[in-house]
Amino acid sequence: MTHKRLSEITQRIIDRSRDTRAAYLERIEQMRSDGPSRSRLSCGNLAHGFASADGEEKQMLSDSNAPNLGIVTAYNDMLSAHHPYGDYPEKIKRTAFESGVTAQVAGGVPAMCDGVTQGQDGMDLSLFSRDVIAMATAVSLSHNMFDGAMCLGICDKIVPGLMIGSLSFGHLPVVFVPAGPMTPGLPNAEKVKVRQLFAEGKVGRAELLEAESASYHSPGTCTFYGTANSNQMLMEMMGMQLPGSSFVNPGTGMRDKLTEAAVKQLVKLTERTDQYTPMAQVIDEKAVVNGIIGLLATGGSTNHAIHLVAMARAAGVQINWQDMSDLSDIIPLMCHIYPNGLADINRFQAVGGMGFLIRSLLSEGLMHEDVKNIMGDSMAEYAKEPFLENDELVWRDAPTESLDDDVLRPAAKAFSPTGGMKLLKGNMGRCVIKVSAVKPQNRAVKAPARVFYRQEDLQAAFKAGELDQDFVAVVRFQGPRANGMPELHKLTPPLGVLQDRGYKVALVTDGRMSGASGKIPAAIHLTPEALDGGPISLVQDGDMIELDAEAGTLELLVSEEELKARKPDQSDISASHYGTGRELFAPMRAEVGLAEEGATVFRW
Repeated sequence: MTHKRLSEITQRIIDRSRDTRAAYLERIEQMRSDGPSRSRLSCGNLAHGFASADGEEKQMLSDSNAPNLGIVTAYNDMLSAHHPYGDYPEKIKRTAFESGVTAQVAGGVPAMCDGVTQGQDGMDLSLFSRDVIAMATAVSLSHNMFDGAMCLGICDKIVPGLMIGSLSFGHLPVVFVPAGPMTPGLPNAEKVKVRQLFAEGKVGRAELLEAESASYHSPGTCTFYGTANSNQMLMEMMGMQLPGSSFVNPGTGMRDKLTEAAVKQLVKLTERTDQYTPMAQVIDEKAVVNGIIGLLATGGSTNHAIHLVAMARAAGVQINWQDMSDLSDIIPLMCHIYPNGLADINRFQAVGGMGFLIRSLLSEGLMHEDVKNIMGDSMAEYAKEPFLENDELVWRDAPTESLDDDVLRPAAKAFSPTGGMKLLKGNMGRCVIKVSAVKPQNRAVKAPARVFYRQEDLQAAFKAGELDQDFVAVVRFQGPRANGMPELHKLTPPLGVLQDRGYKVALVTDGRMSGASGKIPAAIHLTPEALDGGPISLVQDGDMIELDAEAGTLELLVSEEELKARKPDQSDISASHYGTGRELFAPMRAEVGLAEEGATVFRW
């Protein structure tokens, strides 16, 4: 039986979304109403669409009753996570042809890596790349040539962008196809140690690069539990990927079989079958709630406090940070994966993985089971895991027990009775905090503010020995409208060192932290942002700030009279608007919405 509070929160979302969800479904039904897309093309249109196909494929494409699958790919060979996708189109086309259908690469989408751009000017494009990817997905599927779509993408903004773009074609069945994580490299504890030693100047760049190269060493996603692997978890929790497919390594027989099975499953879902399952039916209020539940139960990326909101709105579903925080009160933290622990994603997969997680959540009534997905009408299909029997893919029931309670536990015996993300409210605005990796003794900080405008300024103050004290770092003008809301990854090592030295430290910012947000209490995505004249723009050095993650509060301890007398900081931030292509994104900075509304330029 579904947990009473879970049912109440879900119903609240359904009620709030009634008008927008109905409007979305009406638009999608209008797109479907005229039949298969290719039947609407003129002979000239269609001839252009299959001009490059060979004879047999051309004959199949000329028949509007024969399904054609569109491949939207984020392949590039610079990014380890997307490198494996290089040969996926040919594999997909071959399997499609063997299944009596055709497949074509509909288009490509950009795929940038926050790991490469961290601390660089290019990071200012990162968040906006999600909406660019959504638009590129729409362009890819706009030719009316396709009866279903396969989305090839893994990393931070790519999966949310593919999801948002695909939802505009919600009359089509859509399957997401992962490529898997790289095999384990340097243990996370050793990597963190070297990073902190470098921050303290105790090792040089050569030692740091050696450690990083040993960590990120082969094709596949990074093995820590950041946004990329959180994306894969979400796609399973929301029923858009094959069960157990998220964390199988690239270049393995299992990986190839899962890709083939994804093609065959998509063929079953196309409109000319009795299992027709358009994406609009899969991504509904309950699916979105299941995604939030997965995020909380695993201690996933804080970036999804933004992305999930935008993805949901693309399907007409209205969620907010209060919903996430209320669900966090009832969803237990079941995983300890780095940065919330030392294990990597391969270890999580080995000790039980997604099948165990979903099985346990369902057994405790902490997840919606009655949700349509690409496998059928029940999420019970996702409480299974794939195996190879005589080179054939089969699914068996997931294990009933974790093989390592230090990494993965059942919901009834979780690491914490509450999830990993909370809403903070107070006179500074609204923001989120990830507490799963923050020790209880560090979750409340009351200390004077130190105001910074760039993460490099905080680093310089740290190196100069100016921060050996209790303080709250206020890093402002980092919001979506100011500079595209870059991740402030460079803040993690120095703040971690100071906390280890025994100081009470915290971060308050209208920017983002890495998907690997860790042990420092970080109040992030603060809304309204400084550029909008939010209270963060009024903070001065020495002001007392009180952050309490347990109570869910963030307060600037300055009288209301004093705050009214202050003028918002209006620092010149134009230097961050040029170079590395940033000038091209001025229209997006001007139009972007609030972080709690998904920080998107789209209006639904």
